[in-house]
Amino acid sequence: MVKKTYKTIILFIILGAAAFIFSCSNDFFGLVASTDLDERLKSKNDFPFLDGKYIYGEKEGDDRNWTELKTEDEYKFLIVTDTHMEDRDDFGLKKIKGVIDKYNDANTVDIKFAINLGDITQHGTEHDIDMFIEIADSLGIPFYPVIGNHDFYFGNWSVWKEKIGSTNYKLEIRDEDDVDIIHTTLLILDTGNAFFGKRQLDWLETEVKKANSKHIFVFTHAALFTTGIKMQQVTDTRERARVASILKDKADIMFSGHSHQRAINEAGNVRYITFEDFKSTGIYIIVHVKKSGVSYSFEKL
Repeated sequence: MVKKTYKTIILFIILGAAAFIFSCSNDFFGLVASTDLDERLKSKNDFPFLDGKYIYGEKEGDDRNWTELKTEDEYKFLIVTDTHMEDRDDFGLKKIKGVIDKYNDANTVDIKFAINLGDITQHGTEHDIDMFIEIADSLGIPFYPVIGNHDFYFGNWSVWKEKIGSTNYKLEIRDEDDVDIIHTTLLILDTGNAFFGKRQLDWLETEVKKANSKHIFVFTHAALFTTGIKMQQVTDTRERARVASILKDKADIMFSGHSHQRAINEAGNVRYITFEDFKSTGIYIIVHVKKSGVSYSFEKL
């Protein structure tokens, strides 16, 4: 009986290791050395990156104020995920500037901001976080970060905290002419450890209930639904059920990455989209918000 139990345990470990290897990446020791969610959630409403307080090199971001976004009724935004920048290699992310410039120079509907859904870097090192900040500053529009499991590997949470700030935050897009009108609410969540935690879900429920906007978009790294290995999604079925309940009939779309695969699901009149990693595919999403509704398209560099 004991031997059978040991065999079961060993089999479970092997299967778990295999699932991890074929998931987002295989830096196992980095995952072991990472930080926990409660520690990260202590950092609330701290935005050195969004407010332009962080200084790197010779450049100071005094003019960056990305916590007060304004737009018209109709606009677009761009999403990438799993860029895995490493050793100052951006794997083509700098080319996103050309995409944005092309849209915004065509006298059509402008792209107002961009989102990176996590695993921005491969190891969360200072020089790769700096590269993301430099790229973000070059785009001419806000570039909002979502934290992924790779972004705090090897105990590098302190780097993200110092240079980017909070991992769970809300942004409101207000009318250019009347700041009392909120067009859209953006809710950024931390699922770097593949779960939300009660504190964060309580926050999400409160913010969704009080949101006074026509549109709500949610962004996180690990998805509620995947088509591949289940370890790639949020692990707790109760948490997944609660998120679906909170967002039901209120949110437009929840966007996720992590699995490096495309999966589109719908529950409670909310669409749940996860998609391919930018690093190996160059795929990104353009979301078009208009008076008649929301549409999106998958594009490729």
